[in-house]
Amino acid sequence: MGQGVEPRRPQPRDGELGAAVARAQDGDETAFAVAYRIVHPGLLGYLRGLVGEEAEDIAAEAWLEIARDLGRFRGDGAGFRGWTATIARHRALDHLRRQRSRPRPAPLEQDALELPGRHSTHDQALESLSTERALELVRALPRDQAEAVLLRVVVGLDGPAAARVLGKRPGAVRTAAYRGLRRLARRLADTGAGGATPGSTRPEDGP
Repeated sequence: MGQGVEPRRPQPRDGELGAAVARAQDGDETAFAVAYRIVHPGLLGYLRGLVGEEAEDIAAEAWLEIARDLGRFRGDGAGFRGWTATIARHRALDHLRRQRSRPRPAPLEQDALELPGRHSTHDQALESLSTERALELVRALPRDQAEAVLLRVVVGLDGPAAARVLGKRPGAVRTAAYRGLRRLARRLADTGAGGATPGSTRPEDGP
């Protein structure tokens, strides 16, 4: 397909993260704190997109499991981001099942989507995802799109790593992230103009 999201560049602190994780696996508690400070903001943003106000509690559960199983991890800094995201996702899904509120996956959209311009509102969407308002908008996306966007943009995973977290093919994750970002860009444009509220949709956005 001719559409998709540009591959994620390596995160600037992945080298530092990998070194900290290796030291933490040797028992260095200070190094574990370094790894936590690097990973936690993105992980918390991902969880906020999944469970909203419960994100802090779910993150705490996830970090307990991460600390417990740290010796089993094998990989570099980027791999650690994916591993922690997988653990956090499992804890979030457990929470949603307990609350009996896990959304049903939305059917794939059949409409043909045009690739946005290089300097379009697609870029605005990427730059705005650190805000609480944008995370509310992400939560209103279809589930597959929301998770793909959060993993690619907030956690910082590349396509294959995000696909492993979600148990999907990389192409499916790229498509979901593309569609989610395009829809998010439209909604950000609307809210910026005072048109729509975070929970609202435009007719072309679908249910």
